[in-house]
Amino acid sequence: MRIDIPEGKDPIEYVWGEMVPGIGAAAANFSLAVYAHTTLGLREFEAARLRIAQINGCVFCLDWRTERDGQKVEEEFADAVTEWRTTDAFDDRTRLAAEYAERYALDHHGLDGEFWTRMTAHYSQLEIVELTMCIGSWLSFGRLNHVLGLDTVCVLPSGPSPSGKR
Repeated sequence: MRIDIPEGKDPIEYVWGEMVPGIGAAAANFSLAVYAHTTLGLREFEAARLRIAQINGCVFCLDWRTERDGQKVEEEFADAVTEWRTTDAFDDRTRLAAEYAERYALDHHGLDGEFWTRMTAHYSQLEIVELTMCIGSWLSFGRLNHVLGLDTVCVLPSGPSPSGKR
């Protein structure tokens, strides 16, 4: 870890809450809102989230699986995300979500007209904005946690998952 954490303090709560309370609390609320208020399907959501986790290398994010109404993506889903270009496990929307996440993280200047034609054929403008905000959240906070070394000490909260469901 790159930040000194006082004995007995939870690293995430300390860094995000105590060190920068004005910024950390707002960031935490944004991060939680992505899960609590999404209208995206679970597979599209997880394809984008996992692709960002793979790019960021965030250990915690790679292990996390979003759960909704007792449902999670299948065990092999993360491998399919890695192979998003060729997997037969994805429909067009799920494949586009993984592609968008990758391009957003690695080549956002390369999101050209051809990509947007495909994207708008499968996603509404509202869904595109929502997915973009989700990806931005995961990219930023996953990198923050990885760069500071917090991703190896993150633990799942003892209460409900970010979506409000376990």
